Amino acid sequence: MCGIVGYTGPNPALSRVIEGLRRLEYRGYDSAGVALATEKSAPLVVAKKAGKLNNLESSLTSTYDNATSGIGHTRWATHGGPTDTNAHPHISNDGKLAVIHNGIIENYVELKEDLEKRGHTFTSETDTESVAHLLSDEFRKNQDLAAAMRSVCKQLRGSFTLLAIHSDSPEHIVGARRNSPLVVGVGDGENFLASDVSAFISHTKKALELGQDQVVDVTPQGVSVTDLEGGAITPKAYEITWDAKAAERGGFTHFMLKEIFEQPKAISDTLLGRFGADGKIECKEIENLSLDIDRILILACGTAYHAGLIGKYALEEWAKIPVDVELASEFRYRKPVLSKNTLVITISQSGETMDTLMALRHAKELGAQTLSICNTIGSTIPRESDGVLYTHAGPEIAVASTKALLTQIVALHVVGLYLAQEKKTLSASDIVLIREEVLALPNKVEEILETVEPLRTMTRGFKDSTSVLFLGRHVGYPAALEGALKLKELAYMHAEGFAGGELKHGPIALIEAGTPVIAILPPATSEISEKMLSNIQEVKARGAKVIAIADSTTKLDVPHVIRIPQSLELLQPLLSIVPLQVFAYEMAVARGNDVDQPRNLAKSVTVE
Repeated sequence: MCGIVGYTGPNPALSRVIEGLRRLEYRGYDSAGVALATEKSAPLVVAKKAGKLNNLESSLTSTYDNATSGIGHTRWATHGGPTDTNAHPHISNDGKLAVIHNGIIENYVELKEDLEKRGHTFTSETDTESVAHLLSDEFRKNQDLAAAMRSVCKQLRGSFTLLAIHSDSPEHIVGARRNSPLVVGVGDGENFLASDVSAFISHTKKALELGQDQVVDVTPQGVSVTDLEGGAITPKAYEITWDAKAAERGGFTHFMLKEIFEQPKAISDTLLGRFGADGKIECKEIENLSLDIDRILILACGTAYHAGLIGKYALEEWAKIPVDVELASEFRYRKPVLSKNTLVITISQSGETMDTLMALRHAKELGAQTLSICNTIGSTIPRESDGVLYTHAGPEIAVASTKALLTQIVALHVVGLYLAQEKKTLSASDIVLIREEVLALPNKVEEILETVEPLRTMTRGFKDSTSVLFLGRHVGYPAALEGALKLKELAYMHAEGFAGGELKHGPIALIEAGTPVIAILPPATSEISEKMLSNIQEVKARGAKVIAIADSTTKLDVPHVIRIPQSLELLQPLLSIVPLQVFAYEMAVARGNDVDQPRNLAKSVTVE
């Protein structure tokens, strides 16, 4: 959700902070602001504006240039609308302290009532402003911003990342986190705080993980981390494995298009080191877990949920273990039955998805083993899981997920093959066959992307459609769900994915003359091939314009056919989803929408 940046060092803080906010724009926001320490004990210099960063930058003047410490924020409105006043940072009444915040302070109303009784004046509608006034009171007690932050965090309920700066200690920036992301960037004579490493990647690749309810105090000279009682903590250091260029468009019109074309490499990187010289599947992330598993439960949200639905088919067929897939946002609001023999797999690109994190904690409380599939090293969900399988897809900037999805599916396939190998539910020859098909996926995705221009041209012809329906069966059904989700996210139009066999149970009523229907065909050898062909005839007979995605083994009589390479049926979604991504992308472009930052959406959903 919100983007957070803090900088302290010898260089102009404003340029560092604005650069960081630019790199965090992909998270989604509706206002932006900065607070800078220019002179010791003088009021902070603050600027904040509703709208995009350009609005903020146009309001900045040369008076900001001499600041060497500062914090910046891009806000996604929750409490209070997207206005200049509600934008962050929020300031203490004496103007010396500023706070920025990601998350929700649940007890802000009672805090505000108490603070108003103590003489504080509020100017915004936000939950965050109460933290600024509370911190100001605590700082006055001992002139120690980190101690003040520890005291305040004990009084807060909710999920939050907080950054604060005070002009009486202008070199210090203090941060705290609870169920919301915050990382430290360690530079040479300068240090950073941010909600995402992309904010400082052009200046340092050295980062520190921060744990739950920890407070960090950064100065140009060093970093100090404590728990809420003030006990010293040594944070885990790690090296960022990609560079600033990976977070730039690199000649592509949009980040999403770039990330679609990065998918062959992303899949290859996910598979790197998974197959030993002896042909065995290697999955060290599971080696420390008990394989006495009688059930697998996959928890995820949005696109990651579709990855779980697709992975379910392979896990059950290869490992012979029953698999359930649930929306993480719903999981902990019922009474699930789990045991020590249940393996819970959570899937999250960012590793900070709040619904998934809360579901993970609930599963652990119920005694299950946990494995996370994640793209972001050092994030919360992997840290709190018993095992983690990183996808190594590189930064995904566009809000609509593409390469993260494909690598999540590949990761689930790796888990399925490893379990089948260890439990001997597949023969050695079957594993070799599947392994070779999996290893061929990057080249097959590349082949699709090399022939994608006719699809882009064809898509523009449907830009005035009011609805698009997607059909699939077996593994093609969750692929259809993903195609519909992408179109909703990007084109802002009605789109639904259906299991082909369900057409006659109601959805066929939606078909009228000219309705575009995208049908995902299995290989001709599949037992459901003929049934899927019958579904196409059903919608054609009612006037639908059919766009079929199929390999060369399937003969079709429809207006538009998108050919994909042949593959095993269980692996086919990794190929059929690519044209669906391109279709949604091109439809959004044709309709004049913001492809990388669709309206009302954020990349990382860090609140429930």
